[in-house]
Amino acid sequence: MDVTISSGPAFAMGIVTIPPGGAVRVEAGAMAMTRGDVTIETSTRGGFMKGLRRSLGGESFFVNDFQSATGGQVGVAATLPGDMVTVRLAGQALLVQSGSWSASDPSVDVDSKWGGGKSFFSGEGLILLRCSGAGDLLLSSYGAILASELSPGETMTLDTGHVVAFDESVTYRVRKAGSWKSTLLGGEGLVTDFTGPGRVWLQTRSSNDLVEWIKRVNPQRSGS
Repeated sequence: MDVTISSGPAFAMGIVTIPPGGAVRVEAGAMAMTRGDVTIETSTRGGFMKGLRRSLGGESFFVNDFQSATGGQVGVAATLPGDMVTVRLAGQALLVQSGSWSASDPSVDVDSKWGGGKSFFSGEGLILLRCSGAGDLLLSSYGAILASELSPGETMTLDTGHVVAFDESVTYRVRKAGSWKSTLLGGEGLVTDFTGPGRVWLQTRSSNDLVEWIKRVNPQRSGS
């Protein structure tokens, strides 16, 4: 996937150049512009159950395949202001935070993964997107994206709202930031321990924190 990312890290847009006869798969609603000979096909890509699992993971039930017979471009933008990054898969799998998958090569399978009681990322429940196969992914974030490489046995701890993606080779465990007092009164809530080997991507802002700030400055009034 030929991607040029501009206007980051605050207001990034990914410009995907589609070669003649090529295609790119885009999250529904993420297209900002098209240029040239580009057509769109909307489907669940994998049937009803796969579409349902994606929707449980926070993505749209449908995805859009943009195709071009003679070559064209598709501009992809995320809902929240932030950065974008391309990640290349060569047969391995990547677990992606809900809402961070923006586009990928059609050869990449985008499904969901049940995380049991340990994936409370951003309050989105128990589903992560599992992206596997060979090809490129375009990931988006709220804020800038920072990537880290963990060596075997090395651990990094992130606030759950700052997780973007991580290699499936990385093990993870969600826990309280400290005691119940610290969790409830200290403002930290849940954190996630990631243990290598593998890569971890984080975002420098949390959409949860944004929502809570909006609630504080614009409280809902009963009966309004």
